Amino acid sequence: MTTDRLFAAIGAVSGFFAVAAGAFGAHALRARLAPDLLAVFETGARYQMYHALALLAVALLVGRWQVQQAVWAGWLFVAGTLVFSGSLYALALTGARWWGAVTPVGGVAFLAGWLLLAWAAATRV
Repeated sequence: MTTDRLFAAIGAVSGFFAVAAGAFGAHALRARLAPDLLAVFETGARYQMYHALALLAVALLVGRWQVQQAVWAGWLFVAGTLVFSGSLYALALTGARWWGAVTPVGGVAFLAGWLLLAWAAATRV
């Protein structure tokens, strides 16, 4: 599978799970979680969707621009989704506040991915 198709597939699957998480939060968790934890869960789903869409954009740009920075950006978006959204889901579902200490690592991955995508746009041939 080519890198562009891989990022498209990962982005589509991540988008699917972001919608599923949002629906799960809105329907199954609303009565079970405290409002602050529900907000944490919803933040995880929202950022997962943002970066699922970003992965679809990366898929288009990797094939078009042919620059390694776009590929790195895609992998950082994947890592950021797993760490940022994953830690927020874990925090909300378990109530274990220490997961909040992990979340910024995913946020840094997101930020680095966006910077690399900007670099790819600025330096493409």
